[in-house]
Amino acid sequence: MTSPVEPAEHHTPRAGQAGNPATGAVPRTGFRRVLAGSMAGAVLEWYDFAIYGILAATVLGPLFFPGDSGIVKLLLALATQGLGFVARPLGGIVFGHLGDKFGRQPMLVTTFLLLGLSTACIGLLPTYGQIGIWATVLLVVLRMIQGFALGGEFGAAVLMVSEYGEPRRRGFWAAWPQAGAPLGTVLATALVTVVAFLFPGEAFDQWGWRVVFLVAIPLLVIGFWIRRSVEESPVFQAAQASAEARAARAERSSVLEALSRPRPVLHGLGMRLGENIAFYIYTVFVIAYAANSFDYARGDVILAVTFASLFQFFGMLGGGAWSDRVGRKTAMLVPAVVLVAWAPAFFWLIHLETLPGLWLGVCVGAFFHGMLAGTEAAWITELFPTRHRYAGASLVFQGSSIIAGAPAPLIAVWLIDSFGVGTVIGYLVLTMAVTVVAVATSKETRGARLDALD
Repeated sequence: MTSPVEPAEHHTPRAGQAGNPATGAVPRTGFRRVLAGSMAGAVLEWYDFAIYGILAATVLGPLFFPGDSGIVKLLLALATQGLGFVARPLGGIVFGHLGDKFGRQPMLVTTFLLLGLSTACIGLLPTYGQIGIWATVLLVVLRMIQGFALGGEFGAAVLMVSEYGEPRRRGFWAAWPQAGAPLGTVLATALVTVVAFLFPGEAFDQWGWRVVFLVAIPLLVIGFWIRRSVEESPVFQAAQASAEARAARAERSSVLEALSRPRPVLHGLGMRLGENIAFYIYTVFVIAYAANSFDYARGDVILAVTFASLFQFFGMLGGGAWSDRVGRKTAMLVPAVVLVAWAPAFFWLIHLETLPGLWLGVCVGAFFHGMLAGTEAAWITELFPTRHRYAGASLVFQGSSIIAGAPAPLIAVWLIDSFGVGTVIGYLVLTMAVTVVAVATSKETRGARLDALD
């Protein structure tokens, strides 16, 4: 009987070996360390992003952006949040190429350090009232560094777990780094709530908010200690040892190589289009829509969305595990179709203006989004050969974030303001239909041996 924190099969490799690239079998302690390191980074990265989003409107706008207009300060703070999205594809390209050339483990450590240090530095920044425009400039730079690091971090975390885990349970293990997103969001919301309770009013606005950013320091120390001792992926080691792989890496960038065989990239981007937009509609757009258009208190909406993150977490792990049984395509098609059907029900429940209806709408949406997103981590990994897997996966993950995720709340607000709620439902249905087509026309990859793809 296997432990819940290790692959079902394992052996002790010979000296100098991290594991068997064919089976993904590694010693128990080795796989636990890989999983813990990947999860630590995933939680920290989304904690960092969520913290800025929560505090942008209430604290960071007034403190770091000049001007007399409150709305201008708010817009500038939110625009700076968007810069993190802009930097993510660049980070994916840079770290994707370096990770395919030098290994996943160095990128795992580098991106984690960049992410944690930039977050902690935001907590130490002097404000606009203290050093003028330089405070604004430094905040923008640190947000760009956060986005740049996140662009490379997520690909490394997913690939390490995927390349270590055995094929028949890869879907479940790869879903864990993916599930770091809702855990990071819950941690960020909970910590802001606790700190605001301990230091209410002016104390929080003047200095209490810094505590929330500085919490990144102990998280960074723990995560760095875990990640530093993680060995390189056995699949990457095997590919690196082959003369063919070395020649391919010397020939050109792994990013260009991934783009030269665009079918897997296009399938991945198509799948992520609807999935990404659904996430931001059900979690970000709904806060503004429910609070501004109906008689919901903003705090009640945020609480519902935060609680729904737990449903999303379990949906991700459940979706990943289910994909190991029924296949990646079925495990993604079912929740994608459910999300299409749920779109009109979601808005109908919001329009009821009852808290039970609100909670039901966001929790069901978050759960089925989690099932879809939890499966995609292993599937995207299995689309690419080792020599450009990091680059290809990063192009898919981060490219879709800037194409689909970043503009989704803005597009939804414009549609509902200009044409009514029916167009937002159509927006969700149309983009999710692209996801369904992308998945349906892709190949089944469940149980694929990653070394065989090479």
